[in-house]
Amino acid sequence: MQGPLPFAVLISGRGSNMLALAEAAADGRIGGRVTAVISDRADAAGLAAARRCGLATRVVDPAPGVDRAVFGRTLTEAIEQSGAGLVALAGFMRILDAAFVRRWQGRLLNIHPALLPAYRGLHTHRRVLEAGERMHGCTVHFVTEELDAGPAIIQGRLAVDSGDTETSLSARVQRLEHIIYPRAVGWFAAGRLCWRDGMAWLDGRPLANPVIEDAQ
Repeated sequence: MQGPLPFAVLISGRGSNMLALAEAAADGRIGGRVTAVISDRADAAGLAAARRCGLATRVVDPAPGVDRAVFGRTLTEAIEQSGAGLVALAGFMRILDAAFVRRWQGRLLNIHPALLPAYRGLHTHRRVLEAGERMHGCTVHFVTEELDAGPAIIQGRLAVDSGDTETSLSARVQRLEHIIYPRAVGWFAAGRLCWRDGMAWLDGRPLANPVIEDAQ
């Protein structure tokens, strides 16, 4: 891809990872630019934050009863109109239909607050604490039709402290998210990261295991 990578960021809430990506693009850590911040909720706090950064925003809010496939087509139209060549899900809390995932396969990333394949789904910090896990973290992965099951690219990892609560653990993991997500998007923008044969490839080699970033 010639020139800076145009990419769209999809959010449903505060958009902290969206802001981390936008900041990394602005300071050159990502050789790209955010073409649109798209939310499925008009009240998402991240929309106002994006506008304060001068980013274009759009709401694709499905009406009650709208089929998931119809929503996916509308979402694709919004992304295509922005000119994005990559889609970064950043706290986007809606399950995407298979046609949407196939349309963007290999150009669709997500960040999940757990060390996948462990703890797919919601409430990861609570579940990690309840299970007495010693390690926790976050994963950037390519999105596939199976929820939270796509090839992992990079993981941020930290030790769970004895005094951690769900709130404190979430905050610590989020700091790692803001490090590893820009790194993964930066790799993609530089042509170092790609999807090939159902796997993540980095620097011309398949990633048998994700790159690990340990908390300092």
